[in-house]
Amino acid sequence: MSANMSRQSAIATVTNYTAPKASFSFADTKPTDIFGCNVFNDNVMKDRLPKDVYKSLHKTIEEGAKLDPSIADTVANAMKEWALEKGATHYTHVFYPLTGLTAEKHDGFLSPAANGNAIAEFEGKLLIQGEPDASSFPNGGLRATFEARGYTAWDVTSPAYIIENPNGTLLCIPTAFISWTGEALDKKTPLLRANQAVNGPAQRILRIFGDKSGNRVVSNAGPEQEYFLIDRNFFFARPDLQMAGRTLFGAKPAKGQELDDHYFGAVPRRVLSFMMDAEHELYKLGVPVKTRHNEVAPGQFEIAPVYEQANIATDHNQMIMTTLKSVAKRHGMTCLLHEKPFAGINGSGKHLNYSLSCAGHGSLFDPGENPHKNAQFLIFCAAVIRSVHKYSKLLRAVVASASNDHRLGANEAPPAIISIFLGDHLSEIFNKIQEGDSPTPTSTGFLKAGVDTLPPLPRDAGDRNRTSPFAFTGNRFEFRAVGSNASIAGPQVAINSIMAESLDFIADELEAFMDGDESKLNDAVNKVIKDIMDAHGQVVFNGDGYSKEWHKEAVEERGLPNLRTSADAIPEIASPEVVEMFTKYNVFTKEELESRKEIYLEQYNQAIVTEAALVEKLAKTHIFPGAVRYQKELAETCANMKAIGIPFTTDVLEDVTEKLRAMQAATVELKKVMEGNTAEDPAEEAKYLCSKALPAMLEVRKYADLLEDVVADDLWCLPSYSEMLFIK
Repeated sequence: MSANMSRQSAIATVTNYTAPKASFSFADTKPTDIFGCNVFNDNVMKDRLPKDVYKSLHKTIEEGAKLDPSIADTVANAMKEWALEKGATHYTHVFYPLTGLTAEKHDGFLSPAANGNAIAEFEGKLLIQGEPDASSFPNGGLRATFEARGYTAWDVTSPAYIIENPNGTLLCIPTAFISWTGEALDKKTPLLRANQAVNGPAQRILRIFGDKSGNRVVSNAGPEQEYFLIDRNFFFARPDLQMAGRTLFGAKPAKGQELDDHYFGAVPRRVLSFMMDAEHELYKLGVPVKTRHNEVAPGQFEIAPVYEQANIATDHNQMIMTTLKSVAKRHGMTCLLHEKPFAGINGSGKHLNYSLSCAGHGSLFDPGENPHKNAQFLIFCAAVIRSVHKYSKLLRAVVASASNDHRLGANEAPPAIISIFLGDHLSEIFNKIQEGDSPTPTSTGFLKAGVDTLPPLPRDAGDRNRTSPFAFTGNRFEFRAVGSNASIAGPQVAINSIMAESLDFIADELEAFMDGDESKLNDAVNKVIKDIMDAHGQVVFNGDGYSKEWHKEAVEERGLPNLRTSADAIPEIASPEVVEMFTKYNVFTKEELESRKEIYLEQYNQAIVTEAALVEKLAKTHIFPGAVRYQKELAETCANMKAIGIPFTTDVLEDVTEKLRAMQAATVELKKVMEGNTAEDPAEEAKYLCSKALPAMLEVRKYADLLEDVVADDLWCLPSYSEMLFIK
């Protein structure tokens, strides 16, 4: 079948799509009945474990106490029996290597017995530790190819769960992944370290404010996950989507998102069936998905869970991404998690809502009804201001990737300049403290809609700002720069660690000023906040982050860094200041940071190299042949018209010929650019690819997209934007 026939066949198949029969109905199966049914959660453990074992395990999970290895056999046996009852034949240690994906190796429960039968075995040592190959995952030089040993370590704080398959089930045990020499080779280990690191400094602040309870302070997260859906027939007719995750060619459709008619619109029936199916699977896994809706771009949607502790939220987000992809296949669609799968159309991000909390206080970022009097809240908020300003380059680096670069700075994502939005109310409070004045209350009042039958609506203390990378949203901060396809672990590791450093700094300042005199607390708070605003207040910006004026002001007047590309940002992961901070709190060693810098640069480089090869191949094998056939048809038509004496303009033929020549020349130039990629240092290669390869690829695309707008539709082989985005 020709490529063009493949496209036409895809369109015909999609338009005649018949939805599969639903395997369940929420009318018969209540979400409350199935929620967490496949999770080895607290209720299951309480029922199946001896009381002393349960108490020991519960103390580790809830209070962060050290795990008692002696209970492993008992827990393993209970977990095995529970899994076997649910039809499991195998178990796996699920871990999250530096690919950013989920990894697993399956081992069977059954072992042969002497009498020729088989018995199900699962001991404590198998629960606690596994051994996948450490050299086959990205390690940035921490392990040589011949040094293969690595370990998975049971993460008791994240519950085991069952994954269902039509042919059986699988017990999944969340684990950390470390090398034989003890370095972290994954996303989870540093997150667990960072969660632990922020607890001590946060408790120092609470003790200064009179809380001597010693309650553990934990970080919380709520990631809003955006994604695209297209029919699988279109996906398989687009080699660029299959290999790169984004379209490397594609002319702008006549209609995109300009009418704002997709955002929060009625969810298409086929998509709604997919959403309900995905939610059904996630409910069983105990993932508290709460929100679903159409996003701004056509074909774009969002799913968001309820707020959870950071480690569990991270695991659940990985489950969400995996589930979205697998369930989409059942419905004849492909879920695209690339940050910018369609040029000129809004891309997908992952808004990471972040806070700190502890028993007795709830969110430590909750201002209460009188934030101007809530000194404890103001101190934690000041810590955020200091952290984000001092480590803004690190925050930019932890969201850096070749794919996210296509989204950051566009009109659907925050700019690469890291700033904080506080809102008018909070900004006024901090400004008054900075100026030496006493902050006064601000009356928020009620909204007046002008319709008697509508209820009075209480107005929030501040507006929202979708252009801010780091925005205060009521009782938490929202980091809006995280990529759709990324793990939220990296950003949380960074935020927890820089918060630990700032909270320690503030505690030192408060204690030094008070010198044991608790009556000086208010004066100490005012001084510390004033000093922080004097040194770091320039990071607070409540205006339009997209405006050219802001970009100029941020860099030239405020001195804020603008790391526009990942080639600029990634090396900051191992800068001396960052290394000092991370090593101080035992979140990373210097070697682990250097390895991550190398890994992320190599991933960035490989992504661009792959895309460049695809651009060259598709230009030669897909776009050029169809355009040449059209050129031939035009030439033959011109000759025939001339032969029979009918006046006929050759403008279209000349236009096509000119664009073909330009695309050919651009393709040749792209090949030269890639052949000139001789840099051995990953950082230098990243700069070369960013400055040379990406513009060369765009030049090929420019003429290919112009050809798409003039070549006869029946000769164009790649599904168009309008087809992929609007045909469901």
